[in-house]
Amino acid sequence: MQFGDPHNGSVIVWSRSDRPARMLVDWSYDEQFNEAYRIVGPHALDTSDFTARQDLTGLEPGSEVFVRVSFQSLDNDRAIGEPVTGRIIVPAYGVSHRSYGPHHDRRDLRFQWGGDTAGQGWGINPSFGGMKIYETMRQRNPHFFIHSGDNIYADGPIAASATAEGGQVWTNIVTPQVAKVAETLDEFRGRYRYNLLDENVRRFNSEVPQIWQWDDHEVTNNWSDSKDLSRDARYSEKNVPLLIARGTKAFLEYSPMRPFTARESQRVYRRYNYGRLLELFVIDMRSYRGPNTANLQTTPGDETVFLGREQLDWLKSGLDNSKAVWKVVAADMPIGLNVGDGVTASGQPRWEAIANGEPGAAKGRELEIAELLRYLKYRRVRNVVWLTADVHYCAAHFYDPAKAAFRDFDPFWEFVSGPLNAGSFGPNTLDGTFGPQVVFVKAPPPGQSNLSPYSGLQFFGEVNIDAHSAVMTVDLRDINGASVFSRKLTPRNW
Repeated sequence: MQFGDPHNGSVIVWSRSDRPARMLVDWSYDEQFNEAYRIVGPHALDTSDFTARQDLTGLEPGSEVFVRVSFQSLDNDRAIGEPVTGRIIVPAYGVSHRSYGPHHDRRDLRFQWGGDTAGQGWGINPSFGGMKIYETMRQRNPHFFIHSGDNIYADGPIAASATAEGGQVWTNIVTPQVAKVAETLDEFRGRYRYNLLDENVRRFNSEVPQIWQWDDHEVTNNWSDSKDLSRDARYSEKNVPLLIARGTKAFLEYSPMRPFTARESQRVYRRYNYGRLLELFVIDMRSYRGPNTANLQTTPGDETVFLGREQLDWLKSGLDNSKAVWKVVAADMPIGLNVGDGVTASGQPRWEAIANGEPGAAKGRELEIAELLRYLKYRRVRNVVWLTADVHYCAAHFYDPAKAAFRDFDPFWEFVSGPLNAGSFGPNTLDGTFGPQVVFVKAPPPGQSNLSPYSGLQFFGEVNIDAHSAVMTVDLRDINGASVFSRKLTPRNW
């Protein structure tokens, strides 16, 4: 069971059957399901790997809602499977008329973000306690969680055991679908089924609504139009567009997302309004990009596309028109960190993210970001904060136009978290085009990389917004929930 996309008194309920069946959803404001409402939901068939989702609407903001999901046989409508249950607190975007105690009736807003699950061969280790960072996050009672991408590592085989730092042995649960790189649709689906074997993840999913993004590892490492698997012996299927199609289908089946529209059925970028305190913009840095290149073009063109014109205009307009105090951009990749992708045919460094290793004027994919930042300055859009993951360590960056090559923007913060249950790396070098300053970083010691969760270098981010002062407090927290960095941000012009 999963909850997803909490918004305007509604939430998506996701579940999966083990055979053809019909989804039944009961919900109530009472834990004993007195005065429960039943929704006869969609069919779960093999065409969706027996997954199904139902939108619950009209929920009272600030209330505690209990949900029970079961599946009804298609052979005998009296045969109903064992139910699974969950509960959520509906984010309070307005005034609540129900009272369930001080914790349920609060107006403050708490949410978390992070990325990178089951990567680099570090899977579910029962002797370690499984993916226990998910339990740490759950115990802090967030209203929702943003998964910033790399929900799976389709290109990362998981073995029964691996040698970790200090000679320690890491043992994994292994299924056939994760023992090799994902190529078939069943193998991509199996990656998501694998994560659901972890009891921490299942418990988290049944209480914390999630907002999913995606990045490269939902398909294969650093994929773009220039991706070439011809020399990768692990893959018998070399057709990258076909792998993208299969990976996309599995992602959309297993993410607890509210489908967009028939106009763009696979659209991932979207926005959520949580009243005067927060508007969240979830962007997609993967679907519309051009090929990974040296990223040094001086004028916009097909090779400099990253967000794409439609998404970029949507983001500009949405931020400009937002009435919320805080406008948070959830991005799957950082702006100013250099993320490499090998070299081009001519031997130049090739780049996976926005930055291009040159601290001068905006070039390549940086041109889109320059356009966005300039627009926000001239439209006087204040209190924009960026949250991201991808690089497998945590950091706080302050983008300072006084120290940038491109200076036509207002200063802003970017916070980086992760990994959740994957190898720890970093830190990455900075590109000075937009003047990023490292205020905080926690990463493996110099010369060490791909450290296992044994190292403790697993991180998630948490945001708390005070309902009265509108002060935003951002914490970067470790696997045990301890804050390793905290910053209070006071809103401007609200």
